[in-house]
Amino acid sequence: MKILIEVKPQSMVNTMLLVFVIFSMQVGVGIQGFQRVIYMEAKHDAWISVILSGVATAIVGFIMVKTLKAYENTDLYGIQYDVLGKWFGNLLNILFVIYFLGGFHIIVRNYIEVIQAWIFPEVPDWLISLTLLYLVYYGLNGGLRTVVGVCFFSVGLSFWLILLLAYPFQFANLDYLFPMFEASIPEILRGTKQMTFTVVGFEIIYVIYPFLKEKDKVHKYMQVGLFFTTILYLTIMVVSLAYFSGGQLERTIWGTLSLLTIVRFPFIERFEYVAITFWVLLIMPNLMLYMWAATRGISRVFGKKEQKVSWKLLIFLFLTLLYPLTRVQINMMNDYFAKGAFYIVFIYPFLLFGAVLVKKKFFRKKDEANVQKNE
Repeated sequence: MKILIEVKPQSMVNTMLLVFVIFSMQVGVGIQGFQRVIYMEAKHDAWISVILSGVATAIVGFIMVKTLKAYENTDLYGIQYDVLGKWFGNLLNILFVIYFLGGFHIIVRNYIEVIQAWIFPEVPDWLISLTLLYLVYYGLNGGLRTVVGVCFFSVGLSFWLILLLAYPFQFANLDYLFPMFEASIPEILRGTKQMTFTVVGFEIIYVIYPFLKEKDKVHKYMQVGLFFTTILYLTIMVVSLAYFSGGQLERTIWGTLSLLTIVRFPFIERFEYVAITFWVLLIMPNLMLYMWAATRGISRVFGKKEQKVSWKLLIFLFLTLLYPLTRVQINMMNDYFAKGAFYIVFIYPFLLFGAVLVKKKFFRKKDEANVQKNE
């Protein structure tokens, strides 16, 4: 495997678009019902947990970019290969491929469940899965620039959905926000940890970094994307706390979708049907980038062409999606994925950054010693 990557100019992406990539990767199926799990841990101080999760993503994002900047131009797969060696490095590379494929699988599973629970209960899983996977394959054939373009239009075309969340606020009861600061620090931290499933996705920077043009601006635009996502989740959490009572919020599986049920237009009776159908624009960047990252990983490790790898992975995922799961099983799968993602996204970057620093320092000293010896 080549550690450094040479990217053709026509394949490079404007760094400013990283804001849309990060935002679209963090806003997906998790936003549909994150309020309940956070409230069950932190109660009325759930909004503090959301803020702390935003701080955590900002810190981890900084570490990720610092790790990538230690090299001239490479990605996570090249760094792990360089730092940890061929066998252990590639083993971790395969682990990340599995993680990206797992994220893809869970997003599709959760969206299918919402579609069947709210709109089309009789539509089979395979039909929805096949439709989504075909759209992903169509987007991947256009390359990374096409996928990033999907991220841009996803945010632009879906922004009106976010603005409509202001509608329930006129029925809010601000007394529901009190009492504040009643949760203990461990409870707030547990609520912060529960945000993992909702905010993951920004780790895509590990793979997309070599394709960004202005490397010196990567960190700035990444932090902008993370900041806007944090503000969005904080706003939704505050509106949810003010609209639902505590008991209601604990029983509401899809809090954000339930907020949209009260939106009324003279020409649309059930607006949530429109919102759920339109939600495919929000999850499509997630699916495309997760699949692109997994395809890149297989291609880098085994030296295969990306186009041949992508359709094989999509067929494999389609077969895994044919097996029916209950609501309890899907919820368990979400929990397991969130637990694994917590260590992969929020713990491992610090370990990798430390390993990179040690390797750079060790080899720099070794090179200096060799120069002095030759002199």
